[in-house]
Amino acid sequence: MKEIKDQSFGGERPLFESHDLRIVNVTITEGESGIKECSNIEADHCHFYGKYPFWHVKGSKITHCYFAPGSRSAIWYSDDMVMEDCVIDGPKFFREMNNLTLRNVTINDADETFWNVNGLTIDNVTLHEGTYPFMGCRHIRVNGLKSDSKYVFQYVKDVEIHNAHITTKDAFWEVENVTIYDSVLDGEYLGWHSKNLRLVNCHIGGEQPLCYADNLVLENCTFDAACDRAFEYSTVEADIRGHIESIKNPASGHITADSIGEIIIDENIKDPADCVIVEKGK
Repeated sequence: MKEIKDQSFGGERPLFESHDLRIVNVTITEGESGIKECSNIEADHCHFYGKYPFWHVKGSKITHCYFAPGSRSAIWYSDDMVMEDCVIDGPKFFREMNNLTLRNVTINDADETFWNVNGLTIDNVTLHEGTYPFMGCRHIRVNGLKSDSKYVFQYVKDVEIHNAHITTKDAFWEVENVTIYDSVLDGEYLGWHSKNLRLVNCHIGGEQPLCYADNLVLENCTFDAACDRAFEYSTVEADIRGHIESIKNPASGHITADSIGEIIIDENIKDPADCVIVEKGK
């Protein structure tokens, strides 16, 4: 493998069509498409300032690198990539990709990041700011995620999440086959229009969670005091520990809680309207 060290490149496509290349302590300055149409690339302790540095790259490992705000839309159409111990300050990363792994990565502008990635593994990743990360991704595995971005995980399929702390709004909308373990999910309108969403040992915060859900399962979950009007029009099997403030018009299934502040069943409930609600404290 050829190696380039301690150099700087700028302009248009400076390393275009490079193959079997390792770059160490290299700076890609302002410009475009620094590493494009390449394969088998390693980058270590490098700095990226220009736009679109990794496009159409097949097979790469990026370690201890920094991506500046100007490196927007930096990594698209690239397959079989591993990124470790990096900091990203640019938006719109990681789109239209297959087989992407991130470990110990901080993304400080997560706006429109992770779109249409098929095969995404996340281990100890932090997301700040921005909207709609993970839109349309498939086959996601997460162990350790902190995020304050808005509208996370919309239109995703086949997802398993462990040890996440997500503060957001409108998270997990229109998802399918998603299981979340040992996590804190804090935000309004969680999980609306979901299909096969399962929450295990999770704490849930925010208004009107888990409505319009099909085949919703909660196991050993707790609810914040701000949660109200939960489960409207959902088919649900829920085991709730502690108190839930209010439940409104669940369509069917079973809900068990230690205590319930209010159960709202009105003329707007949808068929089959046969959900069994049990308050264990009574």
